[in-house]
Amino acid sequence: ILYINVMNNLSVDCDCDSHPKDSKMKDLGILASTDPIALDQACFDLVFNVKPTESDDNAPLIERIKSRHGTHTVEYAAQIGLGSMKYELVSIDKQE
Repeated sequence: ILYINVMNNLSVDCDCDSHPKDSKMKDLGILASTDPIALDQACFDLVFNVKPTESDDNAPLIERIKSRHGTHTVEYAAQIGLGSMKYELVSIDKQE
């Protein structure tokens, strides 16, 4: 199984919300892994490490993640052996 996370138009609301709040973050890319825990951890790390600007603000999303204890899901999944929180980001972009 290959797991894919598309990190674009990041809003504080779930994809299932028919009227989500406007996105405050720029696109971070598409990530894929055979380990769903490593994939989600990488996504958390990318969000938490964005250097905020006026047009790219991670603060609302971080607040939502923290207030809903979002990181606990990944921590517990790793604890019960569903995957690892360790990962290596490998870019396949041909940027020079």
